[in-house]
Amino acid sequence: MVEFRRKTPEEFLQSIYEVKRGRLKIILGAVSGSGKTYHMLLDGNVLKKRSIDVVIGIISPSNRPSTIEQIGDLETIRPIEWVENGKVKQDLDIEAIKERNPEVVLVDILSHRNRSDAPHKSRLEDVVELMNHNISVITTMNIYELNGVREIVEKLLGIKVQVDHCVPDDTLAMADEVKLLDVTPDQILNRLQDGNIDRVLKEKLFKRANLAVLRELALRHLAGEVNDELDEYREQQGLIGPSGASERILVTVQYHWNGSILVRRGQQVAKRLGGELLVVCFLSQDRKLSKEEQTFRRSIKKLVHKVGGEFEEFSIARTDAAEEIVTYATDKKITKIVIGHSKRSRLEEIINGSVINKILRSTQNIDILVVADRTDKSGKRVIPAKLGDDNKTNPYRRLSNREVEERIGKMKRGQLKVYIGAAPGVGKTYTMLREANELKKNGIDVVIGLLETHGRKETLDQVGSLEMMPRMKINYKNVVIEEMDVDAIIKRNPEVVLVDELAHTNVPGSNHKKRYEDVEEIIKSGISVISTMNIQHLESLNDSIEQITGVRVRETVPDQVLRMADEIELIDISPKELQQRMLEGNIYAKEKVEQALNHFFKTYNLIALRELALREVADDVDERLELLERNRTLRGPWRKQEVIFVCVNLRGNSERLIRRGFRTAYRLKANWYVGYVKEHSVLTDEEQSKIKNLQFLTERLGGLFELYETSHRRKVVEELVERLNDKEATQVFIGQSTRTRMEEIVRGSVVQKLLRLVRHLDVLIIADQKPDKKMD
Repeated sequence: MVEFRRKTPEEFLQSIYEVKRGRLKIILGAVSGSGKTYHMLLDGNVLKKRSIDVVIGIISPSNRPSTIEQIGDLETIRPIEWVENGKVKQDLDIEAIKERNPEVVLVDILSHRNRSDAPHKSRLEDVVELMNHNISVITTMNIYELNGVREIVEKLLGIKVQVDHCVPDDTLAMADEVKLLDVTPDQILNRLQDGNIDRVLKEKLFKRANLAVLRELALRHLAGEVNDELDEYREQQGLIGPSGASERILVTVQYHWNGSILVRRGQQVAKRLGGELLVVCFLSQDRKLSKEEQTFRRSIKKLVHKVGGEFEEFSIARTDAAEEIVTYATDKKITKIVIGHSKRSRLEEIINGSVINKILRSTQNIDILVVADRTDKSGKRVIPAKLGDDNKTNPYRRLSNREVEERIGKMKRGQLKVYIGAAPGVGKTYTMLREANELKKNGIDVVIGLLETHGRKETLDQVGSLEMMPRMKINYKNVVIEEMDVDAIIKRNPEVVLVDELAHTNVPGSNHKKRYEDVEEIIKSGISVISTMNIQHLESLNDSIEQITGVRVRETVPDQVLRMADEIELIDISPKELQQRMLEGNIYAKEKVEQALNHFFKTYNLIALRELALREVADDVDERLELLERNRTLRGPWRKQEVIFVCVNLRGNSERLIRRGFRTAYRLKANWYVGYVKEHSVLTDEEQSKIKNLQFLTERLGGLFELYETSHRRKVVEELVERLNDKEATQVFIGQSTRTRMEEIVRGSVVQKLLRLVRHLDVLIIADQKPDKKMD
């Protein structure tokens, strides 16, 4: 968006200041041992190869020999040494660095407290001074070295975290670039075998569950930072509505007995979805609150503060609040509105219209959750979820032959590790090959089953001496195409096999249609697999990806494949660095660079995809942590059984409803069903094909598809209600009505009819997906 307004003198001076200021890159880890210093030195060497003047300002002496080896021939500015309590400490020699005046300086451990007589109290202040002298800085820190995060960590883990110094909470926002090193707890524990970490700290902090909590905190915290960056970019581009990368929940309340129910429901949904919670009361300007309403107002405000939400009160001129809700939701980029069931009768809705329909027609990609009227029956509403079978198996019972076979099958299975990234070119294959070489050094029999280097020299160089399995040649339409030879891999029987691009579709004539099916067969044979994929290939995110990029991804991987992975590791990279790799020809051929940067690799797409990847891996960490210790999960425990019922028709948005049903059911650990009601007539071939596709998608995602029949189209809703009551559903999903206001008056609304019949249930009305549009 071009801005023709002249800059003010203050803005002009600020622009000059920014041009003369050095850049700041922070390499962030969940905990010591993540490899931050190692990657900082790698970055330094890469820059030196590009003829950038790089020096080392300070490197922690406690680093492992393999890290120190990465220094290579990088020049080091000697630090200032001092002693405290018998320990030698080091400060940056700011004056020597400024006199040397390099383009980039590498500074380890940003959260360092300087000696008492130093010019600055902290290393962060040293870094700021260097940046003000037009020297760029690459530095390292752990997530718990942020002041506010340390408090959260100590509260969650119940231990005192010993750090030399904490940096302000806005430190990451200061950086031009933040790169998260996502490392699994098992990797950290393996790296600690050399004994470089203090034993007391190791015993307290370096427990598997603690490491999982820290990892999730790092992922979620950076996702929040990326979300802020995304919001800022959208505002600059004049885009309105939610981005599709994160959740923002709006609860609209009145000062009434059910207000606390709505707030609690919104808080539970926001927490489980990892989203923000906003609670708003819209009040008429000329209306005074009764004493009872004032009491409810105080209690609601207190509750919102307690659950960590934001509360606002708006005075409105209109008696109908729908327009005000729409304006607020659009401005705040809300993704889901939580409201109570309407008290209007069928006649009142014909005369005045439906508030829900007004909101859905006027907003963009905002769902509405209508909360059940349950107070009279069961009091305060608590989101239920499936915890498993309450009738635990008797430990003395003998296993059946089938159970014995299942146990043996699980014991024989290989392990699956997946490297996941936000986009092509982030370094998934490179990292996978580097790990394979480490495994080989440790005596593990590892081979390459399928590798796609896309002509990238840096990736090809990482192959080293790894054995590469020959590919199978398939003749398809007079063209010879190569695919992975699964039979040859199983016959070779290595301990580990590398399989690139998990979402790949095999050529017709292969053993399996999809590469992930090849991987499943290899794992069943007892061979472990390390694989790669991008976040856009995850089946349940298909709609979010299309909303963000405008591209419908055809090659997808069912979520259950990712869930069965023993390890998932995110390869994080900033959009700027990824675009730089693109410009240097390290991702695609140079003739394709401009097209890629103007389409899929646009800044907005890369920011949003990065946020999706961070949140998805954080959710996965949370699920694994919840299996270990229910009370340590960041999203909170769940208490009862939830049942999701998705109502579909043969419209194009039904697949979206199914994917949304899956993601909600997965987060709530719920049983879920998809129901379609057909009239008593013969289905056309096209209708049968659509139903078959819906059933396939449901079963692919782990749900149960059911086909019902009714004698007349006016009985469709009653049939659905009867079926969902039989299933003891707690939530019903339905798509936005396509009927116009006049059609609803004449023929009625399926959505409104369903809402009237299921006031005892929560109903999520899913908005039609619309492309981004700009403000006028």
